[in-house]
Amino acid sequence: MTQPTSHYDHFRATLLNLKDELQAVSSTGQEAAQPVELDQTTIGRVSRMDALQQQAMAQAAQQRRHIQLQRIESALQRLENGKFGWCLRCEAEISRKRLDVDPTAPLCIACADGRNR
Repeated sequence: MTQPTSHYDHFRATLLNLKDELQAVSSTGQEAAQPVELDQTTIGRVSRMDALQQQAMAQAAQQRRHIQLQRIESALQRLENGKFGWCLRCEAEISRKRLDVDPTAPLCIACADGRNR
């Protein structure tokens, strides 16, 4: 049930690179998610609305990055446990093509589509 060493090294490097990239983007995106100044004397109503919308978008992006980082950590843990590349639901092997597209995928295509319930 374990992946060959070359797959292990490839996917481990890929996951660590993804993690580093997300953490770098996350640190720069935190400024945009900060509270918006609501003082009407310094900015107009439309500018405040735009700033609030920008803040909401930045917070949503930050949340998506956080979820993706959790998925990466989970995939790295599966790599260490020898369970990477195996479906968590049906325990079938996840195709290499699927893992190349999304190395954090915890389910095979059939289970992800809901066909194996």
